[in-house]
Amino acid sequence: MLIAQEETFGPVAAISRFSNEDDVIKRANDSEYGLAAYVYAKDGARAARIASKLEFGMVAINRVKMTGGRIPFGGGKQSGLGREGGEFGMDAFSNIKYVCSSIEL
Repeated sequence: MLIAQEETFGPVAAISRFSNEDDVIKRANDSEYGLAAYVYAKDGARAARIASKLEFGMVAINRVKMTGGRIPFGGGKQSGLGREGGEFGMDAFSNIKYVCSSIEL
């Protein structure tokens, strides 16, 4: 289906059946996009396991809202690199310098 091949911005939900975790993870990661993924499961350990294997910049488990002012918003693949918001959003604008000295400054 076309919705499974594009980066669609809602409100819309595409629902697909899967036979096992490896199947659903493979199908999700086969996308050229990687902004956000949503996992719904009764088993918290299963949801966390799936979320850790998904190649997306953001993953929500059993919830719809996942963004906010302090949240590092961003994705991967064709959905972009880097993050905006939160402390990680400043990384692209920071130049960290480490100085090590044997004398008292």
